[in-house]
This record gives sequence, C-alpha cells and structure tokens, in this order.
Amino acid sequence: MQLPLAEGLTEVDGRLVYVERLTRDVLFMTYISRVLFSGRSDYQLIEVVENPTFGKMLYLDHKLQVATADEWIYHEALVHPAMLTHPEPRRVLIVGGGDGGALREVLKHDCVEEVTVVELDPRVVECVREYLPEVPRGAFDDSRVRFVFTDGRRFIEEGGGRFDVIIADVTDPWGQSSFLYTREFYEAVSRRLSELGVFVTQALSVYLYFDQFARIYNAVSTAFKHAVAYSAFVPSFSDQWSFVMGSNSVDPSSVSVSEVERRYRERGLVTRYYRPERHRELTSLPAHVEARLREFKEVSTDSSPVAVPL
Repeated sequence: MQLPLAEGLTEVDGRLVYVERLTRDVLFMTYISRVLFSGRSDYQLIEVVENPTFGKMLYLDHKLQVATADEWIYHEALVHPAMLTHPEPRRVLIVGGGDGGALREVLKHDCVEEVTVVELDPRVVECVREYLPEVPRGAFDDSRVRFVFTDGRRFIEEGGGRFDVIIADVTDPWGQSSFLYTREFYEAVSRRLSELGVFVTQALSVYLYFDQFARIYNAVSTAFKHAVAYSAFVPSFSDQWSFVMGSNSVDPSSVSVSEVERRYRERGLVTRYYRPERHRELTSLPAHVEARLREFKEVSTDSSPVAVPL
C-alpha cells in the first residue's frame, strides 16, 4: 500500500479515502462510501462525505468538523457544563457553530429566550440543511434563533448587548481563525457577558496539540477571574478534546452537584453523554494533564496567536 501525502479525497488500493493531516507527522485516513457534496464557498472548501463507522462527516478545508456518529459527545460537552453553571441563561451567543449541533443543545434549556448565531459562512448552514439535517434537528428554524453572517470577532468587538452564555464553536486556529483564540479576543468576550455570564470555547486536542491547548487556557485565564479546563474523548477526532470555561462571577467548578441536578431536571434536559452527576468530572482534567498545565506559561495573544502545527 502506498500511503497518500496530500489531504482530502484520494484513492488507496482502488478505494476512495479521506486523508486529514492532524500534525506534521500524523495522518488520519478513513474509507469513504459516498461523497454527498464537495464545493468551495467564498471562504473555504466544504465537503460532506460518508463513512460506515462515523456516518456523515463534514470537512472544512480538509479539517473534520462533525461526524454524525459521535458529534453529540462534542456538542454536549461543549454546551451543557456552561449552560448549567449559569442559574438561568436567557440570552445566548454562539460564535461559529454553523453545523447546528451546539445550537440544538442550547435550545434544550427551556429557560432560553434568544440565541444569536454568528457564523462567517452562510454556505455551511445551507449544506448542513441539505446534507446533515440530523445534526441541527430543526434547530435552525426555531423562533428563538437569529443568524448573523459576519466575522465573529468583529461582532464581539463592535456589536451591542450582553449575553448570559457565550459559546465559541469555531474552526481550529489557522490563519484568521487564530484571532478567535487570543487573550484580546477573550477580553472582548468578557465585556459582552452579563453579570453572571459564562463563556466556553473548544480548545483543541489535549495530547496532539497540548501546547496550543495550554496557550488557549492561559489566554482565558488572563481574561477572566475564573477559568476551568476539561475534556471529552471524541472518537472521530481520535483524541481527548479540550474545552475551557471562563467567568468573572461564577467558578464553574464550585457549583454543587445537587444544584446542577436541580437545574438539569427543572429545564427538562435529555442528554446522551452529559450527566449532572458527572459535572465535577466534566469540569476537570486528568492529574498528569493538570500538572503539565501548571508548568506551561505561554499565552495566545494577537501578537503571537496560537495555530495548529501543520
């Protein structure tokens, strides 16, 4: 077998495969049973393919965003710890999130009155509507939802209003998206939160991208009074995936399990991965990762933004 070096769709031994470069020396290859869509928007290459194990898979510029077989793990881990840390989130902002998975999970909280989704590329939402409707499950058409198609950082820095929960579900840092992972961006996010506001961002692979994850965590820590990092294993991402929460008024790790259970029950939540009794576990890291994190001092800033090592 001659392994391909280029990313994207190619053939190996007469079979169609998709090759994603995770690092300079790690490739992730999946056999593809169907290509549902492949086209370029004004911003990026969008591809929707299907694999017998992971189901339908959405790639943006050759980077996997969601796989229908396990996207619920990522989205529940991203959304519910932050939403349940807040006593009653009514106004929520999602930066990115064009696949609709985070939006779907936010709307499960019956206290939510308004969700603003700031997505750069409207073509992503169109493709999800047509080829991946099982991810948003009707969330795009909920009357509480408002879409704004613009740059997420510009919206944060220039827009008005405050939000109870802000969720950054953006593509991995590379090029312009790196500036959605800096201290200066998080400081701007902090100013857009309400009094008891909570912020959460995806923060890359714990092991393959530890340095990048640590720089993101340190950036959030400098922008907020309280910061908590945690992780969840997502099979299609082939690693433990990290998340970082920040707040200026609530320590996410201090909310009692009984209080989380009460909020979960009263909001009528139904989840597959997240459980309130695991809230403390979901807002912490393995001991060896925490030890490394304490020793790491670099911060992602506008002058030196984090980027995936490709």
